[in-house]
Amino acid sequence: MTASSRSALRFALSLADPDTADALAERMAPQLLGVLSDRFGLPEEVVEELLGADPVQMRAALTIDPREWLVAAAETGDPVVGRALWHAQYRNEAGYQEHAMEEIPGLLATLLYAADLADPRWYEDDGLFPLFYEELPGPLLVAILTSGFPGVNALSLAAFAVHLPPPVVVDTCLSLLEIWGSTEPFTLFLSLLDDLPDLDTGHPWLPGLLRQALGAPDPESFLREHRPAGEWADPEHLRALLALRYGDIRDVPAAKPDGLDWALIRREHQRLPFGPENPRRPGFRYDTPLGRLARWEGCPADLMRESLRNYPAGTALDAAELPFEALIGPEAQTREMHLPPVLERGIGSGRYSVDRVLAEVGPAVDVLDSLPYDHAPTRKAVAGLLAWLGRDPVNWLTCYARMGRARGSIAELIVDVTSPNSRKKRCTSWPWPQEAKFPVGHPENSRAAFLAMFRCATEEVQEAVVPHLDARAVQHLLVFGEPSPAVRDAVVAAHGLPAQAAMAASYHLSKEQMDYLLDLDEPTVDAQLFHHAPLDRPERERLLAGRLRGGGLRPTVPEEMLAVLEGITVNDYRDWFLAGLESGDLGVARTVVGRLRLHVPASRTRLLIAVWERGGPDAVREILAMGRLPALLKRWTERALDAPDGLDRLRARLAEEESPARLTEFLTATRDPGTRLRRLLAEGYQRPWEGLMAAHHADGLPAPLVNELVEHPDCPRELLLAALATTPETGADWIRDALRSGRLTLEDLMTRAAPARAALACLRRYADDRTDAAARQPVRERAAALTGEHLGTDVEAWSACLQLLPAFAGTLPELVAAAGGMTR
Repeated sequence: MTASSRSALRFALSLADPDTADALAERMAPQLLGVLSDRFGLPEEVVEELLGADPVQMRAALTIDPREWLVAAAETGDPVVGRALWHAQYRNEAGYQEHAMEEIPGLLATLLYAADLADPRWYEDDGLFPLFYEELPGPLLVAILTSGFPGVNALSLAAFAVHLPPPVVVDTCLSLLEIWGSTEPFTLFLSLLDDLPDLDTGHPWLPGLLRQALGAPDPESFLREHRPAGEWADPEHLRALLALRYGDIRDVPAAKPDGLDWALIRREHQRLPFGPENPRRPGFRYDTPLGRLARWEGCPADLMRESLRNYPAGTALDAAELPFEALIGPEAQTREMHLPPVLERGIGSGRYSVDRVLAEVGPAVDVLDSLPYDHAPTRKAVAGLLAWLGRDPVNWLTCYARMGRARGSIAELIVDVTSPNSRKKRCTSWPWPQEAKFPVGHPENSRAAFLAMFRCATEEVQEAVVPHLDARAVQHLLVFGEPSPAVRDAVVAAHGLPAQAAMAASYHLSKEQMDYLLDLDEPTVDAQLFHHAPLDRPERERLLAGRLRGGGLRPTVPEEMLAVLEGITVNDYRDWFLAGLESGDLGVARTVVGRLRLHVPASRTRLLIAVWERGGPDAVREILAMGRLPALLKRWTERALDAPDGLDRLRARLAEEESPARLTEFLTATRDPGTRLRRLLAEGYQRPWEGLMAAHHADGLPAPLVNELVEHPDCPRELLLAALATTPETGADWIRDALRSGRLTLEDLMTRAAPARAALACLRRYADDRTDAAARQPVRERAAALTGEHLGTDVEAWSACLQLLPAFAGTLPELVAAAGGMTR
């Protein structure tokens, strides 16, 4: 059955009165069984066995949460059901398939807890237990190891003992004695080891213990005497340990279970290391057993350090209590550790002393780039250290030169720079200077560290040092350093207009920064802002028109701006060119016409009018001489240029071309109206709804154009309803959006959407999406009334309706009426 057929059968059974629904369920029992099989992901014969082949129970099962039903199936402990559950791909309420064992917490554990492990059907070749050996390791290993399964037979003990602590292995051996009633499993286990000498059980003492048990008068008492009392006796402790090693991160307790001794965990780690890799995901180092252990409060320092050595990045991020010593010990690898969140949490919580961080943690570059500078005590402490550098630019330049190689702390770097006895070279100019970058990128490494440090200096110090910065450092300071107005003025006084132009070459400017730069009305700065800053369309139009921020109009748009237009690619920056349509500047107009093809006739006319108004008829003739405009427009404009009222004629032509009727004609006179609509919008026009609706009422709009128009939030409801006539079965974003905004209702889907199978699919999809049950009630009442009128209690009519659905081209009401008419 298709998805539509399944939905239809469920919907029909929910609408019909109980007696009719029962009769319909019995009439369509094979189809209903198929629906349930698909819903629960189990073979039809298993579903039938569990429900007892009762159509009434089968109908009731349609409304049960699949997860709840599958858990109930697992509670039977039946080996046949267990095998089916292992492979089950159930369908959730959203219609997506999920693997039952992996997506339903505790499903396998529920099954194994209810199972009779002595039932031989579990161990047959087509049984479930042989499949367990494929989970070494796997996502279901936790449930397997805590179920008692390792104690079923000798092979299980050999395969799974390595994952269990020694006391639990002894418990497993005691289970073998209880299940088998003899020591035969021990003999088989030892024989297996003889046949497979390379088999590693993880417990070298185990063969010797079992041999002694075989010779003991009371094997059970002997084993109990050799089990450490109290260790791993709590099942939750064992489950937590195994979840650390093999489980999904969701299975791992957020905190160490009460009563679980760290000494036992450390002993298990020594026996079978938790390891730097997740055994379920080899090579994946961002979720490891050892890293999970570090998330528990009280994690021993030695385990924390080992996790840091093997997994510095994740441990630093996730550790519940990362000790300060981890930042300064030999295992500290700050470049891998990702210091910012570590220092932010540690300093912000008071666990780390800011003074100790500055004095002991290195390297200085990484720490400077990672400190939480929005934390007032941190800024104050850094400023206190920087006071040793004073206002001497040589100290600051020397500090920058040395920080890249300094492995010690920030305090040690400052001492090294200011030491009067140092024989190291001191810098009187910026070392390794670099030009500004267009566009600017974020500072990195030493430059990022220097900028972070410099921002903590006093205003007086910054004013003294900025004349000695290189062009790249000046650019970083102006864009990312948030200098005060006084410091910014000092930068401009020392470095001039190039500094402001370099500042403008950034996408990261705030509104205050852009206002400062735009207020300059400097052509070089404006060109960089146009090229790199996040300007809105009106601001780009102003720049291309040459209108000054302070008022007035430039005679011509500067060459710097025209050079930007010449240097950018049309496909990537088409909107920037279109911002110059009404500039009127001859240079801008020539560039736009020369590089851009204008698709909308009215846009070409608008450009010519703007050029005429600003530069006169001769400027228009220059544009026409380029040969880039249509021949008909060129001839018409040339005649207008010779007429005394030529400009008025051109304006009248524009008014006609911009009328809703002409814009609609532009959209509909093509096989690809969607492309033309996008071009119309790109060139500054809105959708001409008045003309579009007139065309819709007259001859109808092409379906591709309607499909484009319905995507817009202000599309008239009448067009939305018309578009429902070709509703896609998979739904559409515009339908969802129209329902959420109230422009369409669920009743519209039921009465107007076609074909019927698509209407039903969309109703199911979008009704489920709505949280307001009251919004669904009118649809349900309408559907009940419709089926009651045409189908009533006639099971044949209901059956005919379901059979017609897959190929019926009309709406749902038309389908129901047709089915009722057939049976009458």
